[in-house]
Amino acid sequence: MRFSLSWLRHPSSSLLSLGLLLIAVPLASRYALGWSHLYGYLSDLAIGSLLLIALHRRSWLLGVPLLLVWCLFTLGSAELVNAVGRMPEPADLHYLSDAQFVSRSTQGGGLSHPILALALGLNLALYLGLIGWQAKSRAPALARKWLLLPLALFAAHATYQQLSPSEADQWLQFNLPHKLLAEGLNTGQQRLADWLDGDEPSSPPDIRGLAQLDLNGTPLLKQAGSARNVLIITLEGVTGAYIEASRKAIHSSYHENPMPRLSQWAERGMLTYDYVLHGHQTIRGLYAMLCGDYNKLDSGTPKGVELLSNPARSEQCLPAQLRERGLSTHYLQGAGLRFMAKDQIMPRMGFDKTLGRNWFKNKPYLEFPWGMDDKAYFEGALSYVKQLRKQRQPWMLTLLTVGTHQPYSAPPEYLARYATPKLAAIAYLDDAVADFLDGLEKQGVLKDTLVIVTSDESHGLENVRLASAWGFNLLLAPEQAQLPALKQGVYGHVDLTASVLDYFAFPVPSNISGRSLLRDYAHGREIMSYTNGLLRQHDGKDTLSECDFQGVCRRYASPGFIRDSANYLGRFSGKPARLISQRARLLDQSLRSSQAEQHYQFANSERIKLKPTKSDDWADNLVGAQYLELAKGTQTTVTLKIRAVRMDKQGARLQLKTKEYDRDVALPIPELPLLTNDKPVEVSFAFDNPATRKAFSFHLLGQGTGAIEILDFSVTSKPLAAKLLAARHNRDNALPH
Repeated sequence: MRFSLSWLRHPSSSLLSLGLLLIAVPLASRYALGWSHLYGYLSDLAIGSLLLIALHRRSWLLGVPLLLVWCLFTLGSAELVNAVGRMPEPADLHYLSDAQFVSRSTQGGGLSHPILALALGLNLALYLGLIGWQAKSRAPALARKWLLLPLALFAAHATYQQLSPSEADQWLQFNLPHKLLAEGLNTGQQRLADWLDGDEPSSPPDIRGLAQLDLNGTPLLKQAGSARNVLIITLEGVTGAYIEASRKAIHSSYHENPMPRLSQWAERGMLTYDYVLHGHQTIRGLYAMLCGDYNKLDSGTPKGVELLSNPARSEQCLPAQLRERGLSTHYLQGAGLRFMAKDQIMPRMGFDKTLGRNWFKNKPYLEFPWGMDDKAYFEGALSYVKQLRKQRQPWMLTLLTVGTHQPYSAPPEYLARYATPKLAAIAYLDDAVADFLDGLEKQGVLKDTLVIVTSDESHGLENVRLASAWGFNLLLAPEQAQLPALKQGVYGHVDLTASVLDYFAFPVPSNISGRSLLRDYAHGREIMSYTNGLLRQHDGKDTLSECDFQGVCRRYASPGFIRDSANYLGRFSGKPARLISQRARLLDQSLRSSQAEQHYQFANSERIKLKPTKSDDWADNLVGAQYLELAKGTQTTVTLKIRAVRMDKQGARLQLKTKEYDRDVALPIPELPLLTNDKPVEVSFAFDNPATRKAFSFHLLGQGTGAIEILDFSVTSKPLAAKLLAARHNRDNALPH
């Protein structure tokens, strides 16, 4: 025992414990998770050894925060890959401190990798205990020459990637700190290359093949469709790999059959299997589907939010088009509506009624943090369809499920039959949506309704190529006998609006993008996608290019977009790679007439009941103004007007906070006065944006007894004169911090 205790006081013990934490645990977890890949092991060794050398015998004021962040990155990356089949991106980091998101995502099932969390926690505690015990030791830090080791490992990683590029997923080739480091270095290299090569071409690249409307194909139907109604069923996170006919069509190596009943329904309709999802996040998928336009191929302000300031463009979205032609339009989702401002975005798209969790009166079968479980949701949706069918007016109904969102919703009998909660939730959804389709058939809905089943995004599958971008589109129409069972060709969410309007032979607005699923085309088409951190472009001529976060692109021979495998043709970078990024940026261009000018209105006069106390900046937020991007060189003006509704004599205390990536931002926000029945709150203030603000959120918090109406919450940004901006920026930098 004396020997053991004396060894614990020796500096080598803390070095060993730090090595266990930074190197042994990541290597062991990579092997245990099935992520074995030479590049991944090199990445873990490089980052681990760099931190080991940098932190050993350094000040705990530096070491402890860095180690905590490193542990959070390691665990968070494993959890996100398990949940949605992709690696974190910088824009995702704010979710880690989003109390509402984290609590709901981990409720019930908890962490997917508790052993990893335990290993990280125990090793971190051991190291902190040892350095505390050895605080008086005067042992020197590791010599700087040891830095040659991680530098050599980084060089080996980069060299191997250059000589032998891999198609493996990002998490197999990188750990998260290495990925973020590589992104930063690549940005600098690209800027240097731009400076050395000269300016970008004076004329922008041609994106007509991506952005134009193409109705020149041969119609599948001889005349306009006979359906009078439209029903769009959107399944949360479901990938096309779950549909048996889709797997067979591309000879997929994924042989599981997690949705057998929906696969049976797919054999009764027209299934588009080479179907591209353009991005992650529900609001982006809904925008692409319902507005015939690419969602942003990056993590900037969603176009759905920008739609709030562009009424002219919103009039061309599918719900607005159908409403103009006499259909009543309805949106029904299983979750609440305020998050991401869907309570305003969906009406702006043209929905007469926008309903969420509060509409459902039927009792759920499960207590699920995000909303209604799928079985209860579809039972409620079936009753909603019955109500619509009692009316004489034709209708459009868009549905969105939530049960296959992490932490996944399934009853005990499903959890007992399947290996993971995710598989159990998928099976539960499969039964629920199949029962719903059976119910529609019994009601006779399929005889007079165009039904489309698809998903908002894909939560991906490990070791399945392009799973994060692989969607599906199942179309059930009264004219099913005239339609093929498998629709050939490459299509995507951007095509859905044009397809529905084309089915009815309605005029399609000229600024709608895409092709019609109800037509055959003699030639290929260009299409783009941004999922799992990879920007992909198919040129319509049997070539798929895939560009990673380092600005390195790989070219594959691929007759379609979604394929189980493709022949590697080589890699490229520099201006040809930046040309693809340019095309994506042109598609991303805001719906505003100017990138620098923007105006959003987040008030809808809805009565909001206050809580006696406020506890969480996200869960208790009273306004849906989240994830905005405020352009560099602008001034943002915020105008707020709130009135009380049946407030008690004590009134209500209100507070407005701002955050960027969920970190509090110090801005000149005035203190809000007490809100009473006879004194509404009216304030206006402005702040400058010397640099672009991303993932910027407003948090309006309140506490009191009663309810409020937000009459005005407008956010307007306008350009500042360059000299004025520079003067203010210099003044701010000169002030003491």
